[in-house]
Order: sequence, then structure tokens, then C-alpha cells
Amino acid sequence: MTEADILKALSNVQEPDLGKDLVTLNMIKDIHIDGDNVSFTVVLTTPACPMKDMMRTACINAIVLFVNKQAKVQVNFTANTSSNRKDAGQQLLPGVKNIIAVVSGKGGVGKSTVAANLALALAQNGAKVGLMDADIYGPSVPIMFGVRGERPMMREVNGKGMIVPLERYGISLMSIGLLVDEKNAVVWRGPMASSAIKQFVTDVDWGNLDYLVIDMPPGTGDIHLTLMQTVPVTGVVIVTTPQAVALADAKKGIAMFGQAQIKVPIIGLVENMAYFTPAELPDNKYYIFGKEGGKKLAEEYEIPFLGQLPLIQSIREGGDLGIPAMMGDDASAKRPIEYFAGIAARNIAIRNATARATKVIETTI
Repeated sequence: MTEADILKALSNVQEPDLGKDLVTLNMIKDIHIDGDNVSFTVVLTTPACPMKDMMRTACINAIVLFVNKQAKVQVNFTANTSSNRKDAGQQLLPGVKNIIAVVSGKGGVGKSTVAANLALALAQNGAKVGLMDADIYGPSVPIMFGVRGERPMMREVNGKGMIVPLERYGISLMSIGLLVDEKNAVVWRGPMASSAIKQFVTDVDWGNLDYLVIDMPPGTGDIHLTLMQTVPVTGVVIVTTPQAVALADAKKGIAMFGQAQIKVPIIGLVENMAYFTPAELPDNKYYIFGKEGGKKLAEEYEIPFLGQLPLIQSIREGGDLGIPAMMGDDASAKRPIEYFAGIAARNIAIRNATARATKVIETTI
């Protein structure tokens, strides 16, 4: 066996999303051959890739079939998270590869819970992740991550004083709730709230991140426009619940990001609180808010469906205690979140490979 033999064999293995083989995509490195033993590394476009096992099997089969039937193959994985930002070095947050806005048409659908656990799931797969709480009027990060009362530090970066995000569970956190007393209401007009969001971008030292997940306020207002006019948003994840009143507002969110003046890609739609599963009957599903409303909405608008997340007591309890579901022990809560995060990461990689470069929008809305 030679390195050329290995590469020729692996040229028959397709990357399932990008439609090209692993060799053409320069995804193979560190080939080592010792008799019948061969090892190499596949460089994924996201550490949260849900197709690892399928790709491992395909690589092993290709070498056994085309090179050496006695080969003992070890396939390793690493990741170089993809990005597609226009003139990234000249924009704000140049060290952030992907900016993902988590949005909802209305409040109460679990958007903050989804954003928090998406960030944690990506981080647990090896990505460097930040979570910005842009819900100025109803910040949730301090409670959900158990950092109530903590304050971020300041440090000088290139002669400018910058806020240092808090670190919790391996991700960087920033929220207005870390800067004001939680008993005080944030009574600001739209321009002032928008100014705060700009400061979360310009005055916070986010450093180098694979993903910056932004928990947006509900609705389609000033803060959404300000964010998209300030930083290049890679795409949005839309959160809804199955009932008609939530779906009606989710449609408004879909319409907003599809407008010609905005045109921010929709990574997909996730249906939260899709069904209730009691702890004592983990195999039972009760569709108390309706069945598959989010899935049907995604099909209607031809946008990717990212999965269904259950209504489980442990998810609520964990959020209240500062231990999000992805940091807990309830597998029935974690599995659907891991699936959702994997599909979202996969869709981000596809978007980066196939769609136009991310850029700041220009709109007079």
C-alpha cells in the first residue's frame, strides 16, 4: 500500500453534503502506513458533523475494496469549521467564523433554551462557541447558566478597553443581565437597545470562535435590523412551537428574513415543545400543543426542518438551576438536542459551501 493508493481509493468516498469526494475537497491528511495497518485523518467542515460514522464506514470499505482486503484501517477525525464571510478582516468580529441568530416570532416558545443548548451542543463536539444574549428586555443567560450576580471583567485590547465575556461550561457568555441588577427593568427605547447590541459587538472581546450563537428578542424589530446591519449573519435558526398562534408569528419571521432588502439565509426551523414525555413513561409522547405544526410549516415554506425538541420536566428544572439540559444527565432530553445541533451545523457547512458570502446588509427599512 502506498499513500497514492490510499488517496485514489478515498477519491471514491463522497462528502454527503457537498457533493464532491474527500480528496478533491482536501479533507484527507496525516496518512500513515505500516504493513497492513493504515491510519489517516478526515478534516470535517464542522466538529458537530452528524455523518461521522457513515463516513468512517465508507472510508474503511473503500480501502478494503480498492487497495488491500486485509487492511486494518483507523479513521481519525478533526475539524476546520467552515466560514464564508466577505472581507472578514475588514469587518467587526473578524475572528468569528459563523454568526448564528436564534429567532422566534413570539415570546414563550423556548427560544433562549434552544439557543443555550445549541451553543453547548456545538461546544461539546469540539467547537469554540460564544453565546450573546441579545434579548435586552428579558435576558435569560444569567439564570440559565448559573452566573447571576457575576460581572464581566475589562481588559485592554490594542489600546481599547474591552469587556471580557464570562466563561461557563466551555463557552463565552455576554448578556445585559450581567451588567445591570436583575431586579431592575431595562426601560429603553428602541435606539438605546440597538446601541447596546452594537456595543456587544464592538466592545466585547469575543476572540476566535467557530460559532457565535445570538439569542435574539422575540419578534421582528429594531434589534434584528441593527444586528444584521452591524455584522454579517451567517444564518438564522427559527424556533416555534406546534400550536397555530405560534406558527402564525413564525411565518412573520420567515417572511422577514426572506425579504429582498434583507435576504439572510434560514438555516432551518426547529419545533420546540413538540410533545410531552413524562419521566415515568419515557417512551410515551403526548402532543399537548398540537402535532408536527413546525414540521408542516417548514415543508410549506420549503425551509430545512431541524427536528423536534420535547417538553420534559428536566429541561425546565435544569434551566432554572443554571444547568442546561446539555449539561444534565437526562438522555431523553439531550438526544434530540444533539440531533438538532448536528443538523444545524451540517446546514451551516452546506450554506457556506454553496451560498453567497455572508455580508452586512444594507437596508433603509
